[in-house]
Amino acid sequence: MVNQKLKGFTCGALAAATYGMNPLFALPLYAQGMGVDSVLFYRYFFAIILIGILMKVQGQSFALKKSEIVPLAVMGLLFSASSFFLFISYNYMDAGIASTILFIYPVLVAIIMAVFFHEKVSLLTMFSIALAFVGISLLCKGEGGKTLNMLGVLFVFLSSLTYAIYMVGINRSFLRELPTAKLTFYSLLFGILIYVVRLKGCTELQMVPSPELWVNVVSLALFPTIISLLAMTVAIHNIGSTFTAILGALEPVTALFFGVMVFGEQLTPRIVLGIVLVLLAVTLIIAAKPLAALAHKRVKH
Repeated sequence: MVNQKLKGFTCGALAAATYGMNPLFALPLYAQGMGVDSVLFYRYFFAIILIGILMKVQGQSFALKKSEIVPLAVMGLLFSASSFFLFISYNYMDAGIASTILFIYPVLVAIIMAVFFHEKVSLLTMFSIALAFVGISLLCKGEGGKTLNMLGVLFVFLSSLTYAIYMVGINRSFLRELPTAKLTFYSLLFGILIYVVRLKGCTELQMVPSPELWVNVVSLALFPTIISLLAMTVAIHNIGSTFTAILGALEPVTALFFGVMVFGEQLTPRIVLGIVLVLLAVTLIIAAKPLAALAHKRVKH
């Protein structure tokens, strides 16, 4: 039991940390002149191949029912839009801050569930939402009161929003019954169509500038996609979705670490406070339901 929990927490931390590696592999490709569409096409292309091989080895079926095709296509386009908005935001703001703002998607999920599905909003949830937006406002202010590029903030907010809609769409439909690898395979397969179209049938696809940068291209598919996915699945199985989601706080922390240590991004006391408030807000949002259920159980007993 202890080993199972340890395995779960280790995999949860690994899933979040590897997803936070997106900027580590993407920014050097940008620096050599590659555009967002080409970078994401390669990321999706290799991830599809790797997940396809994994499914084949595990003996999983690729077959889809007719009723699954359209919902999967919609979810794939949302998933891909989230990647696109995040990766384009790296051109306008520090990747560490972008990854922190992206991490508010559980807050947006809570808002969507309250507005569209009339889910009851607790005082803790309302406090967490307010806390998250205070944290973001601190992140949006730079040195000397200078604000961040608002276009960059808009792009990363759209990334978080489209991912939140994707999460709600999966969890509120029959798609949640699909195996994780199969769901991700088809999300990526339909999602890559955005880049095929934007690259005019791949006629405008940029070649990788140098042989060593192929490591970055394959690593984008492997670490933030395949390894993160597999580790998250193991974590949810061993410690549940709540603890796995809380460990997701390591995602922006990892991006911040590489942003500061590798790319020389700025880390001021204001930014640190903003990051702490956002992480605290999201952790409270994730923990709100289990805490409420526990309190109800104690009252009942």
